[in-house]
Amino acid sequence: MSHGTQGDDPPDSCKILDASAFYAGLPFRSAERFATTPQVFDEVRHIKRAQDALGILIHTGRLTVERAGAGATERIISKARETGDHGHLSEQDISVLALCMERGGQLVTDDFAVSNVARNLMMPVIPLMTGGIRTVGRWVYYCIGCKKGFQNSRECPLCGNALKRRLHKR
Repeated sequence: MSHGTQGDDPPDSCKILDASAFYAGLPFRSAERFATTPQVFDEVRHIKRAQDALGILIHTGRLTVERAGAGATERIISKARETGDHGHLSEQDISVLALCMERGGQLVTDDFAVSNVARNLMMPVIPLMTGGIRTVGRWVYYCIGCKKGFQNSRECPLCGNALKRRLHKR
């Protein structure tokens, strides 16, 4: 699904926006070209609705709405499971990560789970209102009681304690 025009910019110059970029007002105060996904577009459709600001961005070619392919989406899900971020990602998050991978663009987000998956895949991330993530890695779950590590659970199957999670640096 594509709305608007692609423009003549090389793929690596495209900035892929997640919902936080819209809430921060980035596409409304910039003349750059951006892309997002239908999932994110539906989430932010209400923003500046009275002025049809999103419609104007699409009409002027400053915003395209694109759906990533199934292969890129599957690769993102696989990497998110590997890093332990999968349970913290929404459908919108997965869609922008997949589009960014496919387009070879830069991902604009303040979401730490999204940033961790992107950076684990060597995708450039541009934070907006935060300093961005400083450490990239894989989440490890461990029991504070018996000190055993587990893949992805909330409770220790051995002693019943709640599991904690920490980032194992890459």
